[in-house]
Amino acid sequence: MNRTKVAILGAGFITDIHIESYHRFIPEAEVVAVYARNPDKAKAFAEKYHIPQWYNDIDQLIAESGCEVVDICLPNYLHADATIRAAKAGKHIIIEKPLAVTLEEADEMIAVCRANNVKLMYAEELCFAPKYERARQLVNDGAVGDLFMLKQGEKHSGPHTDWFYDINFSGGGVIMDMGCHALGWFRWMLNNAKVTSVYATMDTVFHKERTKGEDNSVMIIEFENGVTAVAENSWAKHGGMDDRCEIYGTGGVIYADLFMGNAAVTYSREGYGYAMEKADTSKGWSFTIFEEAFNQGYPHELKHFIDCVRNDKTPLVTGEDGRAVLEIIYAAYASAGAGKKIALPFSAKVAKPIDLWLDHK
Repeated sequence: MNRTKVAILGAGFITDIHIESYHRFIPEAEVVAVYARNPDKAKAFAEKYHIPQWYNDIDQLIAESGCEVVDICLPNYLHADATIRAAKAGKHIIIEKPLAVTLEEADEMIAVCRANNVKLMYAEELCFAPKYERARQLVNDGAVGDLFMLKQGEKHSGPHTDWFYDINFSGGGVIMDMGCHALGWFRWMLNNAKVTSVYATMDTVFHKERTKGEDNSVMIIEFENGVTAVAENSWAKHGGMDDRCEIYGTGGVIYADLFMGNAAVTYSREGYGYAMEKADTSKGWSFTIFEEAFNQGYPHELKHFIDCVRNDKTPLVTGEDGRAVLEIIYAAYASAGAGKKIALPFSAKVAKPIDLWLDHK
């Protein structure tokens, strides 16, 4: 088989998940190189996963690795620069959320990819998670009648890496980290219906010593088709990851979750190894997750993009979708700052979206 050559930028938690997905589920792709800013980390990651090349220089990786696809798993503030470099070299790009830190960055990324005729996929895995996708199919089959409300929540006790807490690197708090998932999924469920308004409330309730960013938030999004969507996101919820959705229609309701419903309920007196993402302990009762990457949709989204590259298809989730999510995030921060509903379209020139909230605290 003529395999599509992939280079991964990053060597952290999310990159482990991407590597597992490529190795186990995507035989048509070959990971040929990895980049990390720290050369020792790049080398160690390459050795761990038997990747033949490692780099601590992005331009060198792009020029020498022979890759066709660049998979970007870097901190938020590096997304735009890495995308632009790869696109100018003619590489197709799949990028982890959020697309960028600012709308100006997002616009440039999209424009450069278009000018260089390369594909740009915004990696929103909730659009590919098997349980969520089955729920969407049920809606499309008319199982619950006409939709009137969607809810999605992702909550845990905080990120695994320090840069998430630094708003200069992340651009915001839990909304930039996890709220973007809900927003992307809402748009996917509603066939990219136009958002008319956003209302949000947020606060820092648990990680006050670590971040200026919000660690608990609620967003209410109104769509032009009459559907109201509610996103609940938290870095202040203990007991491991909680990721679930609720779908309400005039003829029924659907509940789906990606973790507790995909786990073996376990009791252990002494504790054991890994239970589930962000779990503080495995002592006592726990939910022992299985096929975590698969359940969240990572293999499916990556396999889809490789198929798009190999067969010249347009990705189901594009850079434009990532930009639309970022615009809603801007409106959410502006709403929390102003204490009122914000109409869309919305844009503001700020160094970081979270400034729209912090400047009014």
